[in-house]
Amino acid sequence: MKKNMNRTIALTACSLGNLAAITATAENEQLTPLTVVGGKDRVSELVGSAAYLGVEDMRQQNYTNVNRLLAKVPGVYTREEDGYGLFPNLSIRGNLGTRSEKTTVMEDGILMAPAPYSAPGAYYSPNAGRMSGIEVLKGSSQVKYGPHTTGGVINYLSTPVPDKETFYGKFTFGSDNTILGHAYYGNAVDTKHGRVGYLLEMHYQSTDGFRSIQGHGGQSTGFDRIEPMLKMFWEPDTALKQRLEFKVGYTDFDADETYLGLSESDAKSNPYDRYAATKFDNIDTFQTRSYLKWTAEPSDVLKLEATAYYNRFNRNWYKLNKVDGSSLHSALLDPAKVNALRGQNAGTVIDVKANNRDYYSYGLQFAGQYDLTAGNVDHSITGGVRLHRDRVRRFQWVDKYTSDGAGDFNLTTSGIPGSDSNRRQQTDAIAVFVEDSIKLGKLNLRPGVRYEHLNFKYEDFNGGTSRRDDLDVWSGGMGFTYELGETDSLFGGIYRGVSTPSPKGYSETNSAKQTDEETSISYELGWRYNNSDNQVGFELVGFYTDFDNLLAPATGVGVGDPANGGSAKVYGIEAQLSHDPASKAGKGYRLPMYVSATWTQAIITSNNAADPKNIFTDFQGGSTKGNDIPYIPEWKIAAGVGIDLEKWGANLDATWTSSMYGTGGNQRDSVTSTREGLVDSSVLVDMSAWYQLDENWKIIGGIYNVFDEENIVSLVPEGPRNGRGRHLYAGFEVQF
Repeated sequence: MKKNMNRTIALTACSLGNLAAITATAENEQLTPLTVVGGKDRVSELVGSAAYLGVEDMRQQNYTNVNRLLAKVPGVYTREEDGYGLFPNLSIRGNLGTRSEKTTVMEDGILMAPAPYSAPGAYYSPNAGRMSGIEVLKGSSQVKYGPHTTGGVINYLSTPVPDKETFYGKFTFGSDNTILGHAYYGNAVDTKHGRVGYLLEMHYQSTDGFRSIQGHGGQSTGFDRIEPMLKMFWEPDTALKQRLEFKVGYTDFDADETYLGLSESDAKSNPYDRYAATKFDNIDTFQTRSYLKWTAEPSDVLKLEATAYYNRFNRNWYKLNKVDGSSLHSALLDPAKVNALRGQNAGTVIDVKANNRDYYSYGLQFAGQYDLTAGNVDHSITGGVRLHRDRVRRFQWVDKYTSDGAGDFNLTTSGIPGSDSNRRQQTDAIAVFVEDSIKLGKLNLRPGVRYEHLNFKYEDFNGGTSRRDDLDVWSGGMGFTYELGETDSLFGGIYRGVSTPSPKGYSETNSAKQTDEETSISYELGWRYNNSDNQVGFELVGFYTDFDNLLAPATGVGVGDPANGGSAKVYGIEAQLSHDPASKAGKGYRLPMYVSATWTQAIITSNNAADPKNIFTDFQGGSTKGNDIPYIPEWKIAAGVGIDLEKWGANLDATWTSSMYGTGGNQRDSVTSTREGLVDSSVLVDMSAWYQLDENWKIIGGIYNVFDEENIVSLVPEGPRNGRGRHLYAGFEVQF
């Protein structure tokens, strides 16, 4: 593997060097990086469906919860878990969304899952509150991004280095003693050695939490998160137009969060309670992310980019795991065990597991774009290679506590670190892609292909076993756009996607436990209308995806490993409309409004859930042909309106999500686990307002969940849990 990677590095370096050598140098006005979407104006140029949320979208409702931000994007399904979006469960066009495992999540084009190949579950996800934008790819334009291409791409954009001296600050205080602070300072200056820029940023958020532990009401159920970042660039004064950029960021996160929900009756009568047995639950994490990026434009037709990156993540989720030997989701169906969870049964023994894990990922990625004309045909060829390694190491243990019958628990047995699970998974990956944008008059064709070679290694230090295996996967397809006129265009495509298995599952020698890659064939056809004069934008898309060998995640349910859950078909329609009638009429203010809707049918066409290996997956409950895929609602609708005057403004946003099933068994009444059942439909309304004191200072405030909707948002990880109730906040923004 090492020999192959060294050979690939050498070939890539030679190729980039040759391209640079044969291309004349030219001065361009701006050096721009290779991006996923690149801005709102670029969305209409893509062959697939996409979305771009910019700074204004990010700050409009003061959101830090990515679930609320993406609620307005059609085709993206979110499942709340903790009320703050700390552990996103994102699905794009019907792929299984648990812990966003099937979605390629990036920050500034760098993979951000803790171990994107070996363990992609999003126990760390970039914080939307510190971002300047979010890019989403859903359709045929994602060949450049992997490894999980059966879903889509979400790329977070960190704060860029400003081109002039800039200071920005925001501070808000809200319900549950919630504090949010965000500040950055940066500048770019010309020196005798070229242009130098820098940015210093800090983001801080803390809250006491909106839940209360029975018998321990003064104990926090909230979190603290602090995130500093340094970003610098240097554009040397050379004949070659080039830029070196360095970024390093850090996240320190501590949350008194639990896996355990409530019994169904308690979830309705006391929705914001937590049982006394969860008093020890806490997740403590740190994450570092860094890159060094070189971008160059040797000519008007050639752009090059090379990036070295390193990410590290460590977490220990110390959380309730069992009560008197029973799983938590089954214990919630037993009134006696519910009383035990309340701490009312003396002698009850609870297991609290330390899910202690360490992750890293690092690599090199190269990309180039070359434009040429052959006859009357324009080509824009993009190619790239990524050399990547990631690893996850489990070193877990279980402590036992005994109830005193008065709502408290005492430690009786301390576990031995590493005794519960002491194992390591590692993946070395080589990914190569090439894509050609072919312009034929009004028709633009974009064929592309992606290939990945994976080398897996799995070690169980307790069992004394070690396994290795290799996997080759490919994806790709063809997309197109066709200009019907100045305002209208058609787009569509066909695409083969892949989601890769874990080293443990793929290298398994027992065929009953072995897992293979998930594959899909996706189709889409859409129409875009964009009239800037009339301030109207509209998009209508139909999509169909045929999944085979679905990988059903075990992440987020606490037990087991991913397993192949069968096949499924997902099809639907996405629509979105935006309009500003005030700007169209030439008024002195803006009145932006939008509506987006997604209708989806996500149907299991075959399953092997009777196999014991599937018992702890999303298909738990005996999935049968014709059942719905869990947590994919039939309808998702969002709408909003705002008013923006010179001195003040306000925004109102609402989302409605139809009901959805908790497992592939689609049970409603006869359940054997509190993970089974129906999650009811819900409506959430958020409101915000601002007042501009002067050119620098702005007062801001708002209300989340205006009507204090009490809704069960999920039945996993361990039983029903409600979303956050009404939340108020107020503060200020300042910019110089």
